[in-house]
Amino acid sequence: MSKKRIAVYPGSFDPIHNGHLDIIGRCRSVFDEVVVAVLGNEEKQPVFSVSERMAMITHELRECEDCRVESFSGLLADFMDQVGARTIIRGLRAVSDFEYEFQMALMNRRLNPRIETVFMVPKEEYIYLSSRLVKEVFFLGGDLTGLVPENVLRELGDRATGRV
Repeated sequence: MSKKRIAVYPGSFDPIHNGHLDIIGRCRSVFDEVVVAVLGNEEKQPVFSVSERMAMITHELRECEDCRVESFSGLLADFMDQVGARTIIRGLRAVSDFEYEFQMALMNRRLNPRIETVFMVPKEEYIYLSSRLVKEVFFLGGDLTGLVPENVLRELGDRATGRV
């Protein structure tokens, strides 16, 4: 019997966008289980709490039996052992992402030699998309249609109008 292949896709996901969902979909065709790991890092001053981000992601993945959403803080290398995973998934949008991601991959491997990092590229239509850019465009009144799921758009709207 072969061992279950579990991948962890970590990030702040503040908020999740269609580029993230594209990467998750690609992971599902390669791995038996995908753990979307929401980082609790208050230094980044997130718009949404960890539990709000987890709820939005869970809503989007509600029909994906091979995905689960968890939160973590601290070292990703330690979290990998907690969930029994050996593969970290990281999305790459541009060459500028690579240097930082490469350093992180090497550090994670040093901290836990069983860990491998796999880099994935989203569809071209999402290659420029980031959570930071989503928030900036939204709060400046731009149109995010087709870039974020409908439930995320509603949550952003609620946040902007103070209905939180």
